Amino acid sequence: MRLQFEKIEPGPGNSFKVVHLTQPQTCWVYWHYHPEYEIVYIPAGSGKRHVGTNISRYDEGELVFIGPNLPHLNFSYDKEGQYEEVVVQMRDDFLGKGFLDSPELVEVHRLFERSRAGLSFGLETKKAVGQTLLGLPKLPPFDRMITLLRVLQQLAVAPDAEPLHADGIRFDLNPKEQERINRVYQYVADHHTQPIDVQVVADLSSLTVPAFCRYFKRMTSMTFTDFVNEYRVNQARRLLHSARTVADIGSEVGFSNVSHFNKTFKAVTGQTPSAYRRELT
Repeated sequence: MRLQFEKIEPGPGNSFKVVHLTQPQTCWVYWHYHPEYEIVYIPAGSGKRHVGTNISRYDEGELVFIGPNLPHLNFSYDKEGQYEEVVVQMRDDFLGKGFLDSPELVEVHRLFERSRAGLSFGLETKKAVGQTLLGLPKLPPFDRMITLLRVLQQLAVAPDAEPLHADGIRFDLNPKEQERINRVYQYVADHHTQPIDVQVVADLSSLTVPAFCRYFKRMTSMTFTDFVNEYRVNQARRLLHSARTVADIGSEVGFSNVSHFNKTFKAVTGQTPSAYRRELT
C-alpha cells in the first residue's frame, strides 16, 4: 500500500482539528502520515491496528496517541456497518511556540515525545477519557481547548500506555517531496483570493503542467482544481461568521461569480453558503 501525505487544516476559528465520524471513513487517505499529532478514540468494537511497524488488533474499542510523521492506517479501513470514531489532530505549537516548555506541562511535553513511537492505552484510560473525547466536538472553542488540555494531562500520567512502533526505525518520507508539496500548499494559501495559474504552480514545482497534475493527484488523490476549490470554501466558512454578504465573501476567497461559489460550496460541504450561515445562528 502506497504511503500518502495528508494535509490537515483546523476549521475556522480553531487551532486544532476535531472530527467525529459516525460511519467508516471512505476518503482517500489510508496508509498515510502527517506532521500533526493525533488522538484516535473508538468507543467500541475490534479491528486492525497498523501504526509504524506495528500490525495488530484492538478489542473493546481503541485509544491511541500518534506522533508526527508516523505512518498509520486509517482505523476504519475495511470497516462496514456501525462505527464511531473521534479524531483530534494538532501541532506541537497549537497554543503558541514554546507552550510545551511551560513547567505546568512537564508530563504533557513528555507525552508528546513518547507519542513518536505511537501509544496505545488500556481499558482503564479509555473509560476515563472516552466520554470526554466524545463530547469534545460539541463544545464551544474555549471549552474545547481547555478540555483537550485536561485529556492530554490524563494521557500523560496514564499507567497503561504501551508503545507500538519499534524504537529506532525510521520511514523514508522523502523530505524533498514534502518540501515540494508544502510549497504548493503555501502558494495556494497566499494566492487563493486571485486567479491561480496552474503553469505558475507547475513552474514552482519544477515540473511541466501535465507532470505536475499527475504528481499532485498521486500525492493527494485530489486534482489541483479540487484542492484549490476546497481551500477557498474552507476560507469562506470562516468569513461566513461575519455580516458580509455571500457574494462579497465568494469574491473575497477567489470565486469569479456567486453562482460558481454557491455550486462549489455545496459540492464541498453539502450546503449552500446561506444554509451554512443559518446554522451558525
